[in-house]
Amino acid sequence: MAIPPPPDFGGRPQQPYGQAPYGQAPYGQAPYGQSPYGPPAQAPDPGGQPQVPYQRWPGGYTPYSRPPVNGFAIASLVLGILCFLPAVGLVLGLVALAQIAKKGERGKGLAIAGSILSAVGVVLLVLAVVTGGARDFVDGFRDAARDARNGSGFPVDKGECFNVPGGKLEGARYAFEVDQVPCASRHDGEVFASFRVNHTRFPGDSALASLAERKCVDLQAGYVLDGWTDWGDAQINYFAPDRDTWREGARHVTCLFGDAEEKRTLKGSLRRDRTNLDADQLAYLKADEALYDAYGTAPETERFEDDLPGHKEWAGRVDKGLAEQARLLRAHDWPAKADARVTALVEAIERDRRHWRKASTATDADAFSEHYVPAQRHISGPPEAAVRKTLGLATTSPRDATPGDGGDGESHDGDGDAGGAGAAV
Repeated sequence: MAIPPPPDFGGRPQQPYGQAPYGQAPYGQAPYGQSPYGPPAQAPDPGGQPQVPYQRWPGGYTPYSRPPVNGFAIASLVLGILCFLPAVGLVLGLVALAQIAKKGERGKGLAIAGSILSAVGVVLLVLAVVTGGARDFVDGFRDAARDARNGSGFPVDKGECFNVPGGKLEGARYAFEVDQVPCASRHDGEVFASFRVNHTRFPGDSALASLAERKCVDLQAGYVLDGWTDWGDAQINYFAPDRDTWREGARHVTCLFGDAEEKRTLKGSLRRDRTNLDADQLAYLKADEALYDAYGTAPETERFEDDLPGHKEWAGRVDKGLAEQARLLRAHDWPAKADARVTALVEAIERDRRHWRKASTATDADAFSEHYVPAQRHISGPPEAAVRKTLGLATTSPRDATPGDGGDGESHDGDGDAGGAGAAV
């Protein structure tokens, strides 16, 4: 009975006893191409490729045996390329060369390049200072920062003054044509406000002009709180984007006081707000505003006979405005020098209130006129001017600022004398 051979778990056919497997040399002999004393052959990997045994790099070199790069050399090159603090970059380059020679560090080429670039930067900086280029750069940077701050893109800020070529605002189409000048000198314009036009498309020249005129008139009231301020030859004007500048991103309208005569006659600032008025002046102007806000609502029809109901309602509003003016004047703690004149003004207000109240209940135009004429004596009259003079405010009432001026068209100063009239817009 024959004994079966033992099973081959590797699934390979058994070689006869004493014979080497296929591809291997007999026992005691080295495989083909290898020394008997070499490392044993490696079995193939699962992918079927023979594995090569790890061999050490034949030389003695390692990455850690090289000297480091000098840090000053790197810093010098960076400063030289950026042209930033060139003098510092030059010093760092020279220090790096000395350290490299002493310590044997690397980076000599970097130090030389950084020193050369920094030296060139130093020369350029000196030339810029001598020729004024640095000043121009600083001015341009300041102008750009200012434009970014106010958001209008106009080169002159609120409260500043400027001139235009030839003194003609209408001829200056673009903002870059203006030159800022001190407001104390003669100038063509003074900026008092700006606003953004919130339209997705260009609204057209006519629509933009109408918007600019309306908004600028409203905004000037916050810049010139004193309604008695003498405007001289100034009138409200504006710079607005046209179709071309709109395409370039311009969206702001700049409101300004311009020289109506185009003779550069404006001198001094028209600004009268919290930046240059004290607490007593602001308190008086707030009380004054209560009256003139109501007084400015007069009917467009000047003849009482044409719109008596409208004039009667207006007289009632003025009566309430006078009451509020008197209340605010009493509520403030005035300095001793102004206290007596404020008291006299309040008494005049109460007398005039009676006429306005009776005018508001008049039965016909004649009765209205009977009370309207004496009621006007307080409006822009001597009592107001006297208080203004004490507080250091304008003392000349504006001519034709409101309908009806007491029947004589005169202006009054603090002493009750007739004076010059300020221009109205």
